[in-house]
Amino acid sequence: MSALFGPAGNSDSFSAAHKSSLAAPKWIADLGLDCYEYQCGKGVNVGEETARKLGENAKACGVRLSLHAPYFINLANPDPDSLEKTTGYILAACRAADWMGADRVVIHTGALMKRTRREALDIALRSLRAVLAACDGAGYGHIALCPETMGKINQLGDLDEVLELCQLDGRLTPTVDFGHLYARTLGALDGPAAMAEILDKISAALGEERAARFHSHFSKIQFTPNGGEKMHLTFDQSEFGPDPAPLMAEIARRGWSPTFICESAGTQAEDALTMKRLYRQG
Repeated sequence: MSALFGPAGNSDSFSAAHKSSLAAPKWIADLGLDCYEYQCGKGVNVGEETARKLGENAKACGVRLSLHAPYFINLANPDPDSLEKTTGYILAACRAADWMGADRVVIHTGALMKRTRREALDIALRSLRAVLAACDGAGYGHIALCPETMGKINQLGDLDEVLELCQLDGRLTPTVDFGHLYARTLGALDGPAAMAEILDKISAALGEERAARFHSHFSKIQFTPNGGEKMHLTFDQSEFGPDPAPLMAEIARRGWSPTFICESAGTQAEDALTMKRLYRQG
């Protein structure tokens, strides 16, 4: 099985020609891409009819779907009302994913909220156990929840933290956002050695078979010295990274089959295609 490549949401070039995301799967497939991440970052507002139609279109085109849950999920908030809201957001995302046949839902981990990283992570672990139980109770145990590495330094979600969360349950799949890791380390995680180190760490935590199928976001990201992530960029700019070429070569060398969702600013489909070409060059 090969790695999969596709955009997060709709590129500017798609939106200029189409009014509805229902056309996205065919457009993506015609480009030569394999997957599409439906965006619910601002809330799960897609209706059942639209979601099912999108799923049918994707299946017909051989495009694999994932879904990004709302950004305001915070697993690290111990307040019961917050956990109830977070659980509701994730259940709504799983319901929409189930309608469209998406098998992965990306979730944010949360903010530190003046706690130590360890305190915040322990809260998130307890919250995630409760979320998994709720997903099982609602019939969504077949959908993989994918905690994401985050780009701001004051957010929970460095690579070690996300991998510890994913060790709770075999259905948890890390969303390794290489742009976020680059930004939160102020550019340190870039280049061949850094990419190999990240993949080795995933394999050590989850085992190679599970690690090989990880979920991923990728884009170049501008960062600030104090905060980390500032904004997503396109592959055309050269001041900030990370460079996709070393990662693509390392994935090809290992024979892994992750799903790469490109989050470039407006050129996500085009840049996803660049990543696929680099991967095929090995």
